[in-house]
Amino acid sequence: MPLVSTKKREVISDFHRHKKDTGSTEVQIALLTEKINALTGHLKSNVKDVHSRYGLVKMVGKRKRLLDYLRNTDPEKYQKILSRLELRK
Repeated sequence: MPLVSTKKREVISDFHRHKKDTGSTEVQIALLTEKINALTGHLKSNVKDVHSRYGLVKMVGKRKRLLDYLRNTDPEKYQKILSRLELRK
């Protein structure tokens, strides 16, 4: 379930470091969170969709690895992104 391009641009503009930033850790975490939220809603109504569930598990794992990296490199940004995305750790 890809994000709509307008939603993706909105997320990037909220979390970018500079004007042309699309790949920083914060942006990647925010985009993965949006995809995870959308896929979670899909899986609530389509319980037997095993392939999408597998993709969800992979996305959650990737987001966890990115959050661990951010925690180790810049704990201040880590705490900031956790509060902005309302993630618990």
